[in-house]
Amino acid sequence: MRYLLRIVPFLKPYRGRLTIAWISVLLSGAFVMISPLIVRYAINFGLRPVGPVGNQVLDGNQGLLLWASLAIILFAVARGIGAFGQQYLGESIGQSVAYDIRNKLYDNLQRLSYAYHDTAETGQIMSRATQDVENIRMFFGMAMLRLGYTFIMLVFAMAGMLLMNWQLALISVLTMPILAWRSFTMARRMRPLWLQIQQSQAVMTQTAEEALSGIRVVKAFTREDFESEKFRKVAKEQADLNYEQAKEQAKNQPLMQGLSLAQVAFTVGVGALFISRGNLDAADLLTFTLWLNLLQLPVRTIGFLINSVTRCISSAERVFELMDAQSEVKEKPGALVLKDVRGHVRFEHVSFGYNKAKPLLLDIDIDAKPGQVIALLGPSGSGKSTVVNLIPRFYDVTEGRVTIDGHDIRDLTLDSLRGCIGIVQQDVFLFIGTIRENIAYGKPGAPQEEIERAAKAARIHEFIVSLPNGYDEWVGERGVTLSGGQKQRIAIARTLLLDPAILIFDDSTASVDSRTEYLIQQALQELMKGRTTFVIAQRLRTVMRADEIVVLHYGIVEQRGTHAELLEQEGLYRTIFDLELRDQEEALGRPTGEPQRVASSVDRANAAS
Repeated sequence: MRYLLRIVPFLKPYRGRLTIAWISVLLSGAFVMISPLIVRYAINFGLRPVGPVGNQVLDGNQGLLLWASLAIILFAVARGIGAFGQQYLGESIGQSVAYDIRNKLYDNLQRLSYAYHDTAETGQIMSRATQDVENIRMFFGMAMLRLGYTFIMLVFAMAGMLLMNWQLALISVLTMPILAWRSFTMARRMRPLWLQIQQSQAVMTQTAEEALSGIRVVKAFTREDFESEKFRKVAKEQADLNYEQAKEQAKNQPLMQGLSLAQVAFTVGVGALFISRGNLDAADLLTFTLWLNLLQLPVRTIGFLINSVTRCISSAERVFELMDAQSEVKEKPGALVLKDVRGHVRFEHVSFGYNKAKPLLLDIDIDAKPGQVIALLGPSGSGKSTVVNLIPRFYDVTEGRVTIDGHDIRDLTLDSLRGCIGIVQQDVFLFIGTIRENIAYGKPGAPQEEIERAAKAARIHEFIVSLPNGYDEWVGERGVTLSGGQKQRIAIARTLLLDPAILIFDDSTASVDSRTEYLIQQALQELMKGRTTFVIAQRLRTVMRADEIVVLHYGIVEQRGTHAELLEQEGLYRTIFDLELRDQEEALGRPTGEPQRVASSVDRANAAS
């Protein structure tokens, strides 16, 4: 029950609606259960002989019968109004609670660190944010009020029966303990089953999402049949689990319905015996029967309602697991707002690892003064991206510290820290929307002139204006309608629009050809002035321009220096240069192996042209 109790605070903003809903439930149940009393009154007083009137003998009070009939109709209308209020307000409350839960869940997901999202499964998250929240909505929108409605009817009927004839009343509820026990055992059996169903549904969602996201790879390797079979297996598991829960309900509902009908028959039989002995009026037995019949549907739905409760509890458990997830990167109380950023970034004996026993970075020292360009070089997996991800606190260092302008970044607010950093990541991501919206993503409402200025700097403006809709051209999911180089330049324009003091380019020109890369670098060379820039790149132009090249290997700094200085040393940089960069140098028409290979900007421009 602790999961249900945790949902209760979400109802507080809607106390007014909830109060009216419960009043509607009370009135609806009361009007339903009072109707048999009107029938009883009509039989006792409306059909009783009233003696001779003139030459006729009246068998009953016709006026009373007419008023009783009218009262039953009015009660039915009142019951309908109450039922409408119950259903309408219940659905309104359920939708509002679901809306609030989804927003809080999504807000928490947005604030979780990279470390959480590195291991989280998208399908699991989507299933909990959609289907599990929907199960909670159904409980508050329907099952909670319906359970209250059933309880009111049972209490009203029991009180009336006991007042009329306590012996027959006790006989009429003989099966109630059996029904209650059966509902309880059903709930205990169904809860773990619903957990399995919801987990299976999450796996099915994850399988479908993965295959559809990678559909180009699937088709390239002709693995359509394999993916279909993989989905078929998880779908079969989902179908089997749903079949199992349907089978349990199919066994339970007929039993409960049969017990209820048997109870009615037994009550009528015993009541008839009481009438024959003069211990009960026929009108009282009819009232008993009407009450029991009115209780049939609510009692039969107890199983369904209990099932809804168990689904809600199972779903709440999964939803709160996400809602309770804590970010490893937390903002300190009273954190400082970073202002007037100069861009002096220092790594002081920094170590980092997901597991402290196996650090990915070890004793990293980097001193990037304002306006300097720091190039990070090294084999795949050497820790280059990890280094730059520590600057905006996507991860927190495990030892040492990272400072900006002398402030430990852990003492700063996350918004002010990340607001001064512009990032073009290796995996370019564009949102569904227009090109204008994607460029202005970090600066909503930016003037068109600024957007175009950033696009021109990224050498993408001419391409954009050549499109049929220009900056209003629609970008498909993840930017699939654009080439890799076009996406890369839009991502660069998106970063440049922020005009940040610190730039991070994580292999940001890897998806463009040499000519496009040269144009981008030509623009960035001017834009980098006055900004501290960290670059992860394999292109020689970027490496040569750097004020310092930091060579990483297995998470440690193996070499550092300028391009010319490192070429004079034997080591990893010279090896990388010979294997990966020498052909770029030769393509520019310069000799290799000599420090003076660092050419001027005029030489580079002539070579590129």
